[in-house]
Amino acid sequence: MAQNDRKKKRRREGSDAVIQLDRVSKSYSTGSPALDNVSLSIKRGEFVFIVGDSGSGKSTLIKLLLRELTPTSGRGIVNGSDVAKLKRREVPKFRRNLGIVFQDFRLLNDRNVYENVAFAQRVIQMPTKLMRRNVPNALAVVGLAGKYKARTKQLSGGEQQRVALARALVNEPPILLADEPTGNLDPKNSWEIMKLLERINEEKGTTILVVTHNREIVNAMEKRVITMKKGVIISDEEKGGYIDED
Repeated sequence: MAQNDRKKKRRREGSDAVIQLDRVSKSYSTGSPALDNVSLSIKRGEFVFIVGDSGSGKSTLIKLLLRELTPTSGRGIVNGSDVAKLKRREVPKFRRNLGIVFQDFRLLNDRNVYENVAFAQRVIQMPTKLMRRNVPNALAVVGLAGKYKARTKQLSGGEQQRVALARALVNEPPILLADEPTGNLDPKNSWEIMKLLERINEEKGTTILVVTHNREIVNAMEKRVITMKKGVIISDEEKGGYIDED
């Protein structure tokens, strides 16, 4: 499909978009903008890679979607909410509709696997009876049903990332943001995590955004790939690959 056709197609699908950025810029007090007039639309159920060198704007983009930052200009809509207009007291509720997985897992190392996943349910005051069903279900999805009593520091890196993924998924968010989810993993575990994300996307319809430097995975999985450079989207391909930048 030609690039102009893709753009027209995305505009038509705007009503189905769960993430819509319209000419969004983010500037800090010094230096060039971290994001410079970025527009994109991601519709419900898409699986999207965001790639680019350090300083390309990927991290700033994720922080805007999480409402850790607000745009300097432009408009960002996530799950129907205008991120710039959210009041501080509204942000926690807004984030309940976003699952987030980080490179460094961010687990509670003084708690066991079950408690780490249950923590996300307690935040939203899920009744205990439902929690006792939801947490084992989430652990089963990531292949850790048998390790619910284990302490997180007893687990391998791949298993710890699975716990983090179960925690991100247990509240069934419509959007999952994964920021370098394989950055601390070996190739085997990296592939297992990415295949797990793909299965969650296909079976649950979760919209998934993955920020990554993993060229091999991006090229092999043939998903939509958005490439950023110096705060600008330089490429957006439906079945794209990792673009080498000079």
